[in-house]
Amino acid sequence: MTTKILYTAHVHTVGGREGAAHSSDGQLEIKLATPGSKRPGTNPEQLFAAGWSACFEGALTRAASEVGIALPAETAVDAEVDLKLDEVDGFSISARLAVSIPGIERDVAQSLIDRAHAICPYSKMVRGGIEAAVALA
Repeated sequence: MTTKILYTAHVHTVGGREGAAHSSDGQLEIKLATPGSKRPGTNPEQLFAAGWSACFEGALTRAASEVGIALPAETAVDAEVDLKLDEVDGFSISARLAVSIPGIERDVAQSLIDRAHAICPYSKMVRGGIEAAVALA
């Protein structure tokens, strides 16, 4: 099976949670701030919530098109991401999506959500289904 890379994001971050990040194409320029710090900027949890919810809605659109359904314009995905600290395992995150598809029968909506969760790359990631590597540059 051949895998085709469709896109590679390049982001450079300096200063961690109190720093800044920018993409190589200049489309992303953000200040970062630790949650609750009152500093201007976003945090990795908000970025993950935005990324997963946007990607999931794209997967939902694809799932709907596979069965000939057009999603209503009011379709929305709300994401919540928790940053947690455990005395034994240290830091971790947990996340949830709440999907709203107004005007679609509940059983049909659930089948679309199930299919989207199966094909969404972020959903695969939260299930541990991605390749990942960390290396010294």
